[in-house]
Amino acid sequence: MAEAPPSYCFVAFPPCSKDGLVVFGKNSARPRDEVQEVVYFTAATHDPGSKVECTYIEIEQVPKTHAVVLSRPSWLWGAEMGANEHGVCIANEAVVTREPASESEALLGMDLVRLGLERGSTAKEALDVIVALLEEHGQGGNYYEDASSCHAFQSAFLIVDRNEAWVLETSGKYWAAEKITEGVKCICNQLSLTTKIDAEHPELRDYVRSQGWWNGDTDFNFSEVFSLGDGHLASCSGRESLEKQSGGVSAQTMIDVLRDKDSGVCVDSESFLTTASIVSVLPQDPSFPCIHYFTGTPDPSRSVFKPFIFVDDVKLVPKVQSPSFGDDDPAKKIPRFQEKPDRRHELYKAHEWARSLLESDQEKGQKLMSIMLDLEKQGLEAMEDILTRTEILDTAEVVDLFYDCVDTELKFFK
Repeated sequence: MAEAPPSYCFVAFPPCSKDGLVVFGKNSARPRDEVQEVVYFTAATHDPGSKVECTYIEIEQVPKTHAVVLSRPSWLWGAEMGANEHGVCIANEAVVTREPASESEALLGMDLVRLGLERGSTAKEALDVIVALLEEHGQGGNYYEDASSCHAFQSAFLIVDRNEAWVLETSGKYWAAEKITEGVKCICNQLSLTTKIDAEHPELRDYVRSQGWWNGDTDFNFSEVFSLGDGHLASCSGRESLEKQSGGVSAQTMIDVLRDKDSGVCVDSESFLTTASIVSVLPQDPSFPCIHYFTGTPDPSRSVFKPFIFVDDVKLVPKVQSPSFGDDDPAKKIPRFQEKPDRRHELYKAHEWARSLLESDQEKGQKLMSIMLDLEKQGLEAMEDILTRTEILDTAEVVDLFYDCVDTELKFFK
């Protein structure tokens, strides 16, 4: 059975977070050589009867899709994590349950992240979208760009908006979800839902009874019923660090947690690496904009978190987008993954050079890292200023925001 990559997702609500902000974060642990890109898609309308081609299958398109910004493995259609124009953020976790994951090509958990963001204007709407698509199309197929073996998983999601979050955990088409409105929540590559279930598949309990996994005499505990042995989450690395902040969780706090290698939150192992990260700040006051920070590069302890704000005519950033191979992409041809093209984008290549400098010349590497962190700090302070202003944000001020941050980072590397 495939080993689920040890990614971590977090959300902190007031009073644990500061200034009436909801703070969301995720580290995406994936195969070490995989490239993630940051891509933006505008809101769009679609003709009746039109289809959308996901990673492996085609499904019905909806009349209107929201603007989204995504961090995704560059070979697939969906995303590991992202946000939409309405302040909804979603992150995906691969999980293993006692129900074997399907190797047959269907929707990937990562496809469901993008579909939830494109179609849901609140966290609950996005959840409803995801579970309806699970029921109709199922989940399955290879999570990795690997011709030698199929790595199939079930999916868990952290779905967040300005007011609430939902933890959604699935096994096949069956699912359960918990609503969160305060405190700190963490999910990783193990099931975490227990007896507090606020929504579930209508046939969930009948199904597990029919399998002999639960007899109905005890409280229904989702993790205990669906986990293999003791493979459910008792506690989560990093959660304690956030809870200790006692009302002070900010974007910087979340970034610090995501950079922590000692706790295991920042993964750097033989098989897996944190290939990209996101932190989002969602003000509960809707008159303020949501701010989303992306690395677009591996290892957050050696990466810069760069801010993005949804505005009309936001400038696209080709330097964090991987080359497109169209219909010739080995991920689209059958049999799949017979070759592995070079998917590195310009920022990834520059960052690769910086990482090699850190390893080969410690003094120069640390000096470069100090400059980069100072750049990041300036960005965080500028964004904090936006969230404390009384006047309305001038969109012209931020239309090039992410583009300019990427451009500045590249100039420092060069």
